[in-house]
Amino acid sequence: AVLIAVMISTLVAFGMGMIDFSPVAEASWFQMVTPFYFGVPTFNATAILTMTLVGLVSMVESTGVFLTLGEITDRRLTDKDLARGYRAEGVATIVGGIFNSFPYTTYSQNVGLVQLTGVKTRKVILFAGGFLILLGFLPKVATFTTLIPKPVLGGAMLIMFGTVAASGIRILSRVDFSKNEHVITVALALGIGLGISMNPEIVAGLPSKIRVLTDSPIVAGSLTALLLNGIFRLTGKSETADVPLAKVE
Repeated sequence: AVLIAVMISTLVAFGMGMIDFSPVAEASWFQMVTPFYFGVPTFNATAILTMTLVGLVSMVESTGVFLTLGEITDRRLTDKDLARGYRAEGVATIVGGIFNSFPYTTYSQNVGLVQLTGVKTRKVILFAGGFLILLGFLPKVATFTTLIPKPVLGGAMLIMFGTVAASGIRILSRVDFSKNEHVITVALALGIGLGISMNPEIVAGLPSKIRVLTDSPIVAGSLTALLLNGIFRLTGKSETADVPLAKVE
C-alpha cells in the first residue's frame, strides 16, 4: 500500500509539472556493475580507527532494531541471534564496498514495514534481495527512484518511523518503573537523544572522535542507556526485571 501510494503521488507530481522524466529517457536500459570502479582499497590507520568506531556505533543502533524486530515477531533473541545479525552486516558491508556501494546496516524503516504488513517470513527478504540485485543492472530504474519528490518520501516514512516508536513504547511498558534506576536510565537516554535531535549544536564543540558517538541522537541515547544499565548492575543497585535494560533503547 505504501509503495502504491508513493507511485501514485509521483505520477500526480509529474502531472503537475513538478518532475522532469528526461533523465530516465536518457539513461541506458542495462549496465554491468564494475567492481572497485572508484579504485582499489587503500589502508590508513586513522581511517581504520574511525571506521571501527563507526562500526561499533552501528552495532549499538542495530541491537535496538534487532530487539524491536524480535518483539514484533514474538521471538526472544539470544546472543547467537545478535551475533549472526552483526556478522551479516559485516559481510554485506564488504560486498557493498566491492561493488561501489555504501556500508550497510539495519534500517528501522524496515521494522516499521514488518509491523504494518504483518509479513514476518524470511522468504520475502530473499525474493526482495534478488529483485534488488536485478534492478541494480537497470539504470533507468535507479534514475527513476531519484526523481521521487521528497515530500512523497517524507509521507511514506512518517508512518514507518511512527510504528517503530510505538514498538519501542510497547517494550518500555514492560519495564518496572517503580525502581529509580530504571526511571533514571530511560529519562537520561530519552533526554540526551531528544536534546541532540532538537539542538545538534550542543555537541558541536566536542572532539571529532567523540562526536562520532554523539552525532546520531539514536546512538547517543542508546549508549547512554547501555552505560547506565552497566553502572547500575555493576554497583548492585539493579535487580533482574522482566525486560533487561539493554532493551530500553
